[in-house]
Amino acid sequence: MQLKAKIRPLNPLLYRNIVAEALAEDLGRGGDLTTDSIVPAGLEARGRIFARRTGVAAGIDLAVETFRRLDPEFEVLERVEDGSNLDPGTSLLRFRGRAAPILTAERVALNFLGALCGVATLTRRFVDAIEGSSASILDTRKTTPGLRALEKYAVRCGGGVNHRMGLDDAILIKDNHIIAAGGVGGAMEAVRRNAPHTVKIEIEVDTLEQLKEALDFDPDIILLDNMAPAQLRQAVELINGRAISEASGGISLETAAEIASTGVDFLSVGALTHSAPALDLSLELESL
Repeated sequence: MQLKAKIRPLNPLLYRNIVAEALAEDLGRGGDLTTDSIVPAGLEARGRIFARRTGVAAGIDLAVETFRRLDPEFEVLERVEDGSNLDPGTSLLRFRGRAAPILTAERVALNFLGALCGVATLTRRFVDAIEGSSASILDTRKTTPGLRALEKYAVRCGGGVNHRMGLDDAILIKDNHIIAAGGVGGAMEAVRRNAPHTVKIEIEVDTLEQLKEALDFDPDIILLDNMAPAQLRQAVELINGRAISEASGGISLETAAEIASTGVDFLSVGALTHSAPALDLSLELESL
């Protein structure tokens, strides 16, 4: 899969402070002792960041921001678009600038880029796994604290769809909310009574009996948690278009296609952000 629509870039306000904090963490109190000892301050260089494995690009702007924090004159010569497919050896970014700041920022830039490319790559694998179905791949809030906007952006780069960004986006009634409210009906009645009328309401159910009860209250979305494919098919038939259906619970690349074939609208996959391996990238530098 190659994304056809250009992905809207991240607002720099979402990552500038994150980049600054990451560089501060790495530089500590004494700066880059190795580079400062070896590399002349005025040495100019060209270089590139390239993929060592097949993957999907995500986070190029973060890498550029990392280098420009230490060298405002850092120049981008060529770059791929986020969402692009990467083969081993593909250059994500070609650049020119002062060698010392580039080497100092290298690890932080590669950490950001590798992590986000990893999320996009895993997301693309899930999207490809359910190709031909009418379902879409959703992320979750199982993200690295402080990096949610970045990781969810990477999911979009991989062709996935974002669920809630935070608790204030929509109502999601989970099993513990249902227990606290004394049942599905109690939880739905409380939400109808207390929540703003402008937000969508989603409720999690793990049995067909709970589903039938929930449908009486006309939720916008129903999360079908940890249901086997046969049970999911029954659930989709019961919903019959009255609400959006979302399957969740331990969905893997091996099970995604079968789950998508049940007719659910979305597959919610926490692994996209909590278990994606970083893509193997490398920075190669050459003097001018």
